[in-house]
Amino acid sequence: MSPHVLILGGTTEARELAAALVARGGVRVTSSLAGRVSRPGALAGDVRIGGFGGAEGLADWLREHRVDALVDATHPFAGTITANAARAAEATGVPSLVLRRPGWTSVPGDRWHPVPSLSAAADVLPGLGRRVLLTTGRLGLSAFARLPGVHFVVRSVEAPEPPMPPHTEVLLAKGPFTVDGETALLREHRIDVLVTKDSGGAATAPKLTAARRLALPVVLVTRPAPPPGVRVVPDVAGALDLLGLSGS
Repeated sequence: MSPHVLILGGTTEARELAAALVARGGVRVTSSLAGRVSRPGALAGDVRIGGFGGAEGLADWLREHRVDALVDATHPFAGTITANAARAAEATGVPSLVLRRPGWTSVPGDRWHPVPSLSAAADVLPGLGRRVLLTTGRLGLSAFARLPGVHFVVRSVEAPEPPMPPHTEVLLAKGPFTVDGETALLREHRIDVLVTKDSGGAATAPKLTAARRLALPVVLVTRPAPPPGVRVVPDVAGALDLLGLSGS
């Protein structure tokens, strides 16, 4: 029987890993999506949508479907899913790894203000500016609702969920973005400060270059640390190495 790999997906890396495994042949691949995006793109292999019911539910699924390896390739800020995956893997003995693209690295000219959470980002905003480009996703905007004197331009792939700040303008857009386009956006909306999560990757990094170009401060929400003891790889090649499939 072909080995069964379960990929907890939703990222570009998850999609690329599924395609690489299916192209290799001899591997059964199932990608699991949380269902937060209404129109996910096509994926190689089998696809399931929805939660598992916590770590115990995931462990049951691993046993029932005879999973041989678990790859957590969710968003770097999906901390609950990552913790549940680690617990389920430990409970079942299924080998697991975390596929995480590296975070961004500052360069001379950047005016970054690292913070540990969205709430902490809201705390520092009043001292940095009154017009904010917020690119932290469609969830968690309630953290900024207590800032009535700040105007937010919220950019997300899908419509954000309330409650939102009282002065909010929504832009629906999906990367990749360009430096020139991001610079024009910051100028058009007279942005004073950018708030974003350290998701890493090239598709959304141009906003950081644009902010540097305009000498704007960036409030950067740092990513949570992975659970102790989990194996973390930065790219698809690293995942294939740990899965023992890099030479195929």
